[in-house]
Amino acid sequence: MADERVATGVEGLDTMLNGGFLPNSMVLVRGAPGTGKTSLALQFLIHGAKQGEAALFVSFEEFPSSLYRDAQSLGWDLKEFEEKGVLRLMFTSPEVFLASLKPPESHLNRLIHEAGIRRLVLDSVSHFDRLTDDRQELRHIYTRVVNGLRRERITALLLGEESRSSYRQAFKGGLSFLADVVILMRYVEIDSAMQRAILVLKMRGSAHAKEIRRYQIESGGLNVLDIFEGREGLLSGTPHEALT
Repeated sequence: MADERVATGVEGLDTMLNGGFLPNSMVLVRGAPGTGKTSLALQFLIHGAKQGEAALFVSFEEFPSSLYRDAQSLGWDLKEFEEKGVLRLMFTSPEVFLASLKPPESHLNRLIHEAGIRRLVLDSVSHFDRLTDDRQELRHIYTRVVNGLRRERITALLLGEESRSSYRQAFKGGLSFLADVVILMRYVEIDSAMQRAILVLKMRGSAHAKEIRRYQIESGGLNVLDIFEGREGLLSGTPHEALT
């Protein structure tokens, strides 16, 4: 169907995405540590798993015990979904993951096909940065990752760590340009209190909301709230009241 969408399970975010991602999208989720990228990723996978869409979480940094604990704190039992066969967890290295994208008989490709994986999370693509100091080579690596996942016709969330530097700074290697969708998750300081802000910066092939919204992380996952009103410079690190 032309209007088919891949919903994230975060109601407010799906509204911003005009119903969800287009199928087979490569989605870059950028944010500083603690902004909730992993929470969003788990919610995306679990929402699909509840609908019978097999899901795979590939991690370069989390230990299984940490992932189970983090999910449990949000009210999700990952082992329950694993036992049902609708969620798989893979803990590997960037080098092994890259190698597994190429051969059709690799463990990753066999898993995707045999399990019927439709949703995938890669945590985090920032680990590819340490494989090379050459920007062109890094772009080649990112291109291999994006094209390898696109070939399998799955919808993937690529989690990327960033500092509090300007959101306008593209990832080394141009991943922001290769991705179909870019979502920013940021901390902002408003009236001496830290809040979280989310923005759909880019969505290729579809209209999407342009506003910056507040969100909270609570039991059940992310809760996207109202628009930041009367503020400018939210994502620059120096928010201030808008001039009227």
